[in-house]
Amino acid sequence: MAALDDIAQIRMTVFREWPYLYDGSLAYERQYLQAYTTQDALCVAVYDGDRMVGASTGSRMDDHAADFASALPENYPVEHTFYCAESVLLPEYRGRGLGHMFFDHREDHARTLGLSSSVFASVVRPESHPARPMAYRPLASFWAARGYEPLQGSIAKFSWTDVGENGESVKMLQMWGRAL
Repeated sequence: MAALDDIAQIRMTVFREWPYLYDGSLAYERQYLQAYTTQDALCVAVYDGDRMVGASTGSRMDDHAADFASALPENYPVEHTFYCAESVLLPEYRGRGLGHMFFDHREDHARTLGLSSSVFASVVRPESHPARPMAYRPLASFWAARGYEPLQGSIAKFSWTDVGENGESVKMLQMWGRAL
């Protein structure tokens, strides 16, 4: 599916930025994005003309990576939880309400699947990290306004290669969730 390659390109572009610092490859992205070709998965894309400028994905948690599912607390049973995987938007399209639209679509989709909760993961980086931009604005207030809260003690571990690294290293990701 050609759209998956477009999503892959946007993921590699946006996640290369702080705080993810992801140095990805198209081969890895193609493999990763196969999870969003299942019947219950969702991909939402935003176009400016023929150019994809943003995308958001999600799936049932029991169809997604076990690294994330194993981090969930007991009150977020995997079989009743939707995983909001990523929302990636090119910088010049941010601040236009598209982030809300991405969450709206994913939460509505989760409800149609009969799921009762929604979660996502955000990378944890120290504030003193040398790559942290001075003007960086964390998204915690946006997520909180949508009803999400950090799930205490729910940290997922996932590996990828950071920009400037020679290989993968383990990253900590804070799980956030809300009831639907």
